[in-house]
Amino acid sequence: MKTTVVLLFVLLLSSNLFAQNERYGRVSALFVENFNAEEFEDIFQLFSVEMKEALPIGKTAEFLSGLKSQMGNINETEFLQFQNGSYASYISTFERGVLLLNISLNEENEINGLLVQPFQEKQAVKEDPVVNSLSGFPKKEIDLIFNNSKDFPNNSQLSIAMIKNGEVQYFGLLIENDSVKNIVNENKIFEIGSITKVFTATLLAEALEKGEVEIDDTINPIFPFFFRDSIEITFGSLANHTSGLPRLPSNLNSSSFNPQNPYRNYGEEEIEAYLQNELRLSHAPGSVYDYSNLGMGLLGYALGKKYGKTYQELLEEKIFDKYKMTKSTIINDFDDEEMVKGLDASGNETQNWEFDVLAGLGGILSTTNEMSNFVIAQFDPNNRELKRSRIPTFTASDQMKLALGWHLMKLDAQKEVYWHNGGTGGYSSSLVMDVEKEHAVIILSNVSAFNANKQNIDNLAFGLLKSFETN
Repeated sequence: MKTTVVLLFVLLLSSNLFAQNERYGRVSALFVENFNAEEFEDIFQLFSVEMKEALPIGKTAEFLSGLKSQMGNINETEFLQFQNGSYASYISTFERGVLLLNISLNEENEINGLLVQPFQEKQAVKEDPVVNSLSGFPKKEIDLIFNNSKDFPNNSQLSIAMIKNGEVQYFGLLIENDSVKNIVNENKIFEIGSITKVFTATLLAEALEKGEVEIDDTINPIFPFFFRDSIEITFGSLANHTSGLPRLPSNLNSSSFNPQNPYRNYGEEEIEAYLQNELRLSHAPGSVYDYSNLGMGLLGYALGKKYGKTYQELLEEKIFDKYKMTKSTIINDFDDEEMVKGLDASGNETQNWEFDVLAGLGGILSTTNEMSNFVIAQFDPNNRELKRSRIPTFTASDQMKLALGWHLMKLDAQKEVYWHNGGTGGYSSSLVMDVEKEHAVIILSNVSAFNANKQNIDNLAFGLLKSFETN
């Protein structure tokens, strides 16, 4: 999954100081009770008029459902402090991590501000708490790698591929006994999370190049039923996140839902029930960029149905075999020697995520060695399907355009780079590349997407790419 470490909902700060802790305790308890029971409309009814206008019930339910899918139930809350006389902060222990829940109330005890963000307990300052034992690269790059990895838990691993002028160098690190040291791990398996979306969109790009579909064709004829309200969805809008679909399907939290493995039990029955009975769009297709895990998962599923093959079979036939990605797969049958164990936000081993029909949103496992093959192929001007996947299809802002799967980021007036990241319960990843100069950085790690310092993975990827210009 493409992730942002801070889950920002909305915060409309009250200008009034708090009167007493009790009223915040009552409201926070109601929030927790209704959140765990998935009574999201009851939470919406706790909002002030301003909050309801800022976050209609659809947006509220989408956010809370997504949070529940990622983090599970709230097991415990502990009042921490009042912040700036404006809102109360609660340390909230979810099933899959600890977050900080911030609530602001107006004089009528209505919620007029809500902010959910990672919680990181302050640690006592130690003298040289983490030892830098890294070697093998220039000091500037070693320092950059160390500074962006030293705060990860023990047993964290980063596998880094640095591609300069089309040539690849590998760098692996392991944090062990509060020391950051070298390790050889470019052939070790990691979950790549939402970088999978680039591969899903590449399948579409090949179909476009072969004339087997058009970008504005709808996926509807692939399915033997009508979508709810006769809504039509195009291939292109799924690949550039402009379909209007929510981030996650509203029926993900079924009776078989497992927050430790959220997509495992979401199969054909569930996706087809969603498309027929619960499908809703937040905006007209093609008009707004709104990142959707559901959208890319649906694209992978639709392409599989179109060709009468599984998503895995499509990947093998059209990508993995072509780029010598022999270990890459969505099927986890690796032994302990081949695979790096994923860690949760606290640094404990956690189970891998498994996917059914939504594998196209984040199901691939791979190595930096094999990912390098795929990236280096991007530099071949004669590779038409990869080139097609990188053509901009939507402008989201002055700083970002969307291609098919790729985010095209503007770093300065002259430079644009292609980027995607990923995150699952036990892994984080980042891939950034400058096609013109044949430079790229790939980072796979077993740092949880819910780790408070997860953003350092992206920071390191962009930092290393920038360092190529000055070396």
